[in-house]
Amino acid sequence: MSLFEIIMLICFGMAWPFSIYKSYTTRQVGSKSLIFLVALLIGYIAGILHKIFFFYDAVIFLYILNGTMVSIDIALYLRNRLYHIRASAASAGKPEPGMAAGPITEGGSR
Repeated sequence: MSLFEIIMLICFGMAWPFSIYKSYTTRQVGSKSLIFLVALLIGYIAGILHKIFFFYDAVIFLYILNGTMVSIDIALYLRNRLYHIRASAASAGKPEPGMAAGPITEGGSR
C-alpha cells in the first residue's frame, strides 16, 4: 500500500462530489467532456484490475469509490445532454416572441 497512491486517490476523489453536485443542479454540459470522463473511468478500472490481479490491498476501495463517482458524473452528463436535446427540439417548433405564428399567404397576411 503506497501512501502517495492513497493521497492521489483522496485528492482526486475530493473533487468528484462537487462536480456531481454541479452537474445535478445546473444541468449544464458545456464545461464537461464525455471523452475525458470515460478516459478517467477507464483509468480507475485499470487501477482496480491491477489491484485484483497483481497487488490486492485496501486501496482498491478508493479506486472503486472514485470510479463510482465518475460513473455518476457520466450518467448526469448523459441526462443533461438529453435534456438539452429535448429542450432544443421543443423550442425549434415555437415561434420567436413577438412573431405571429402561421404561414404568410399571398396577400401578405397570416
